[in-house]
Amino acid sequence: MSDRSHLFSLRLGHALREVLAEGYDRKKLSKDLLAGITVGIIAIPLAMALAIASGVAPQYGLYTAIIAGFVIALTGGSRYSISGPTAAFVVILYPVALKYGLSGLLLATVLSGVMLLLMAMFRLGRLIEYIPEPVTLGFTAGIAVVIASLQIKDFLGLTIADLPEHFVEKIAVLAQHAPQLSWASLLIGCVTLAVMLCWRKFNSLVPAHLPALFIGTLLALLLLSAGVELDTIGSRFSYTTVDGNSATGIPPYLPYFDWPWLRPGPDGELLTFSWQLVKDLLAAAFAMAMLGAIESLLCAVVLDGMSGRRHSANSELFGQGIGNIITPFFGGITATAALARSSANFKAGAQSPVAAMVHALVLLLALVLLAPVLSYVPMAALAALLLMVAWHMSEAQKALHLLKTAPGSDIWVFITCFSLTVLFDMVIAITAGILLAALLFVKEIAQMSKVTDISSNRKQVDQPIPDGWQVLKISGPLFFAAAERIFADIAHLSGPSRGLVLYMDGVPLLDAGGLAALNKLISQCQRNNTELMIADLQFQPLKTLARAGVKPIAGVVSFYPTLREALEQLYSRAPQD
Repeated sequence: MSDRSHLFSLRLGHALREVLAEGYDRKKLSKDLLAGITVGIIAIPLAMALAIASGVAPQYGLYTAIIAGFVIALTGGSRYSISGPTAAFVVILYPVALKYGLSGLLLATVLSGVMLLLMAMFRLGRLIEYIPEPVTLGFTAGIAVVIASLQIKDFLGLTIADLPEHFVEKIAVLAQHAPQLSWASLLIGCVTLAVMLCWRKFNSLVPAHLPALFIGTLLALLLLSAGVELDTIGSRFSYTTVDGNSATGIPPYLPYFDWPWLRPGPDGELLTFSWQLVKDLLAAAFAMAMLGAIESLLCAVVLDGMSGRRHSANSELFGQGIGNIITPFFGGITATAALARSSANFKAGAQSPVAAMVHALVLLLALVLLAPVLSYVPMAALAALLLMVAWHMSEAQKALHLLKTAPGSDIWVFITCFSLTVLFDMVIAITAGILLAALLFVKEIAQMSKVTDISSNRKQVDQPIPDGWQVLKISGPLFFAAAERIFADIAHLSGPSRGLVLYMDGVPLLDAGGLAALNKLISQCQRNNTELMIADLQFQPLKTLARAGVKPIAGVVSFYPTLREALEQLYSRAPQD
């Protein structure tokens, strides 16, 4: 795909169709199979852990990775992306699950999928270019802090029914219950973390969290056999079997179709579907759609850099939208492209979206065959895994580098996004961050506009000009944030003068605010009997003046193609002056 067309193209299944058009053979299939199996094994504990962190049972994370992972790969626009539950969504999904239960969360996911489809159809994929890095770093670091705070309860083995929604209250509750920590949970959490940290030193191809969870689970089994009470997936979660009995752990059944609002609501009660419920969920759905778009497109951009390929931004949004509409009908929660799993997919040799589809099938087999084994995984080990995920997500090194080297405006944007994400809400944080970044950018651009007296500059004005005249050069855009100051400076520099030459070669932009200020100057010159000569207008300011009907006024304002022609006209009138 050439040039910037990848930012505007839109077609269903773009990535898969592109691969097939290039030629797909047995060799590529074998590489995709190997990559898909590798990433599928990596994704099993992550899918469960992220579902639990989002406030739902672990099987719903597996359903998400299975259904969304397959559908988005089939219909999307990035050939290496692996979609499923991600850590970034936890801060949005947890409060929704707490208030509306699984059914409310699934309904919000469907709404977010519709919004993603609309974004794709309106070709909004290119807007990822306009999100400043301090905004992205700020809200991802904030999300990491929130995720980490949610894991403290299980890491310490605290018996807290539900954590409060807001960060400050959450920390207060955790501090209040801290003396009740379970030494067994703390031991397993610390051992799991230690294995993950040490494993990286071996440069093994096996991801660190797999041996860490294996060792953490073995330690949990030893403690359980010794009679120590310990929270595991089996003890925390239960399900109803086909014959109506209750069983612990994860149900070893395939995802099944059901209407989202018929799934369990808050406290296990069914939600009543209504337009009021839809309206109540719109804000959360919008947050899911925005974050899903940002996460999936940022992931695709990173993969483009690794592979040298180009994704189709709008096609990827379209696939994400389809995936998030279909998945909730099979019990899956919100999904988007996961950078860590997608990077592992590419590094494992993936050639096409087929690898992501294989990854989904591996998770399906794991759900059916390994459900009893997965029930023994301790909650403390999963909490340790998510603490590590949160650490990597925070991109602490990048954030510290930004704080040390970036301009003050970028630092303020980062701090604002980070603080608002932690204390309030991610949507508020992103909105405020982008608005603040835009305002600070406008301020900096406005400060670049200036006016200079060049009457005595012999490189530009090669002869003395008549008494009472001045030549002023304007540099920078004349827009709403700069125009009033620039023309106030012109009034201050010129004082009572017979005439002014405005050299506007350095003015690339004239907006409505700049036009109004210029008209004000022309009216002032007319009242004061001051003649105004405007020289060397660039195309956009000239077009703006023409559309506004600004014309020469004899003895008041005149226009010249170049500064040289304006000065020659002025020199020729010198004897009469």
